[in-house]
Amino acid sequence: MPINRPLYTDSDFQEAIERKLPVRVFEDDHLVNSGATVVRFTDSDVIIQSRVSDLTYYSRRTCQFFEVRG
Repeated sequence: MPINRPLYTDSDFQEAIERKLPVRVFEDDHLVNSGATVVRFTDSDVIIQSRVSDLTYYSRRTCQFFEVRG
């Protein structure tokens, strides 16, 4: 059964980048992305890549991020 670990801090996001584990993104209590990886983050945004040319920007203020370990 997969373990979902919330990502809150800059060090959490940095570890997610380094380990290249998939993440789940929730916005307004709805799953909006699953299985992609974090490629970059700023104070306000997290950039998720699901395919080679598919980058999506999510707000750190309005979204919740979870690392999925299986």
